[in-house]
Amino acid sequence: MNMKFIRLKFAVMAFAALAAWTLPVQAANIRIVTTLTDLADFAREVGKDHVEVHSLATGIEDTHGVPMKPSFVPMLNRADLLICIGFDCEHAFLPALLEASKNPGIQYGRPGYIDCSRDIIPRDVPRSTDHSAGDVHPYGNPHYTLDPVLAKTAVREICEALVAFDPKDEADFMHNRDVYLAKLDAKIAEWQETMKPLKGLQFVSYHEHWPYFADRFGLVYFGTIELRPGIDPTPRHIEELIRTMKADHVPLVVREPQFPEKVPRLIAEKTGASLVTLPIMPGGVSGTDTYIAMMDYIIKSIKTAVAVK
Repeated sequence: MNMKFIRLKFAVMAFAALAAWTLPVQAANIRIVTTLTDLADFAREVGKDHVEVHSLATGIEDTHGVPMKPSFVPMLNRADLLICIGFDCEHAFLPALLEASKNPGIQYGRPGYIDCSRDIIPRDVPRSTDHSAGDVHPYGNPHYTLDPVLAKTAVREICEALVAFDPKDEADFMHNRDVYLAKLDAKIAEWQETMKPLKGLQFVSYHEHWPYFADRFGLVYFGTIELRPGIDPTPRHIEELIRTMKADHVPLVVREPQFPEKVPRLIAEKTGASLVTLPIMPGGVSGTDTYIAMMDYIIKSIKTAVAVK
């Protein structure tokens, strides 16, 4: 365990008591903490008036490195359910927060710990987790909610968890789930129709957030600006990426808002590709406070960027 991690962990624990008395009292029946904002949106849609939902992320962060805040510990202390994306996505911040919280009901393996990846077949499970390969995900790529069909699995997991915790309101939860899934299905059909003319479109992104999305909408993931996961690109890697993008006429560069714009913009300018900034969670850019609003933004932005070329 590195010293930075230890310092962050103990900073959270030291300030927990100070933060606890500032947390407002809520009247909702079920107190939910989610790691990411898409999960928070799903929990609110399914739980409605039965739940009080807080997300550790706000949407602008790297999903793998949400900064730990003192206020997170009392929030977790009070939580009835903790909902995470799974596949070890939250490994850099969640274990220390759970240890500091001392809430037995939401620890890993307990009924209050809800892993939404349980029924997801992961992509890109590495053969080796050697550090030379970068910050690889040992259980596979965790960014499955960027595929809206797979996101429905998370909605169902959350509904199941709410029913298990509060069986008396099962009918409400299932009704809310079905209404939301019907709305999401209608949007999926709309998004697929919008993206149909772009089938086969090649693109690069900064980080490997988009394989599930690309598969769903028939796009071709050409590569990443990162040298390897979590490792910044070298000048040589940038030069090689520009060369191969030019040779293959790759028309789109995706930058996630968590990463600086300078290198993606340089690559777009050198290759003649369009540069587009796309959120990976609700709240990542203005006007994307819900999952559906985020996906609308992503689809519209890609279509508009490619139409410019």
